[in-house]
Amino acid sequence: MKSSPRPIEAVVFDMDGVLVDSEPIWRAVEREVFAGVGIEVTDEDLFETMGVRVADVVERWHRRHPWDEPSREEIVETIVEHVARAIERDDAINEEAIRAIDYVEGLGLRLALASSSPMRLIRAVLSLGGLANRFEVVLTAEDEERGKPDPAVYRSAALALRVAPERCLAVEDSVNGVRSAKAAGMVCVAVPVSGVTDGFEEADLVLGTIAEFDERVWTGTGTIPAPATPMIAG
Repeated sequence: MKSSPRPIEAVVFDMDGVLVDSEPIWRAVEREVFAGVGIEVTDEDLFETMGVRVADVVERWHRRHPWDEPSREEIVETIVEHVARAIERDDAINEEAIRAIDYVEGLGLRLALASSSPMRLIRAVLSLGGLANRFEVVLTAEDEERGKPDPAVYRSAALALRVAPERCLAVEDSVNGVRSAKAAGMVCVAVPVSGVTDGFEEADLVLGTIAEFDERVWTGTGTIPAPATPMIAG
């Protein structure tokens, strides 16, 4: 017997690589900053840490190749500031993602943002493309005890939305992000825009581009948009 489609009340977007074409910026900045402390990072290294909090990335490299100065905190601040300035300068917003947000809103679904980036970067991105007031909930994994692939930030998003995680659909571009969303109990659509296609087996659906975020999402994930009926005061 065929099971009924799972109802979805909310869509939770990742930011880097989904809303904004920032992954090449992150890679260029990290290469430059880590080279300044004598560490050469490869594309494979950078892909492995996609979707991970920048402080966790810096900590990882400090454990492997310790340095004295500047401090880890200063390295984090330098990376974040350089990425934020590049995003603001290049206006790297993904116009196809804006259309995906329009599509979700048109269905009456709730919208949230759950990013590994610090709030400094989130504010920089939300200042672009008229995104400032599009999301009901905006969260950074920096406020959680653990970052992605831990599910904490997605669980917090569901809690803030007051929507059960199984009634949320996450949109991610990284393997770590997919693991985070799935561990939280959400349906997850992957959009691996960075050129990495391996490791997305846990995703419920893999799209070639965010432009494909349309009615195909529901048939591809066995879900159905089910906007919550607002309560009428009486």
